Amino acid sequence: MTAHKRKLVLSCEHGGNRIPPPWTPLFRNQKRLLESHRGWDPGALGIARTLASRFEAPLVAATTSRLLVDLNRSPSNPAAFSEITRRLPRAERDAILERVHRPHWERMRALLDSCEGPVLHIAVHSFTPILEGCVRAFDLALLYDPARKPEREFAARFKRVMHEQASWARLRRNAPYRGDSDGLTTAMRRERLASEYLGLELELNQAAIESRAGRSKLVDAVTSALRASR
Repeated sequence: MTAHKRKLVLSCEHGGNRIPPPWTPLFRNQKRLLESHRGWDPGALGIARTLASRFEAPLVAATTSRLLVDLNRSPSNPAAFSEITRRLPRAERDAILERVHRPHWERMRALLDSCEGPVLHIAVHSFTPILEGCVRAFDLALLYDPARKPEREFAARFKRVMHEQASWARLRRNAPYRGDSDGLTTAMRRERLASEYLGLELELNQAAIESRAGRSKLVDAVTSALRASR
């Protein structure tokens, strides 16, 4: 079965900055922090929904702030909890994992299990254009595991199509983060064969998608590249 017959599924782990009622007191004076890039991925959920609609693809999305628990980290990773929740008692952290983290991952597993044949999983995220004084001078990136040949080949096709059809878009691979770092797609790779599961993260520069025109232009380019690369 060829790569062009892979079923597309989407996810968005950082789609909002909501704090569920049991834990809102922890964030009573943290409004600015919650609204910053540390609290969520601005624009990611809207773009994930647009792609899901265009491809008639299922989407597993979450709107809880990563400052409560990071859904793109394994539950055993200490970095799953922020400086605000890391100090909570173990029982409270376990309750957060059970109520917020586990359901998202289980929904993703259930979706993947329901798919017949090879799957292309695109996890949609966004990143701040400047971090600690470092300017990230690119519009979008694909994160993948270079050790998995199908993912490496897909990323190369996607980059080639983007260059041909939208040469204005500055594309990087495995930036600003490593594609094989701990996260949802990395965990799903461990559970599935490389021939049956491609798990890539689409990272979008928040500056590039801030305006309606910029967002539309970039999403159109991504849509075309996905159609040609699948």
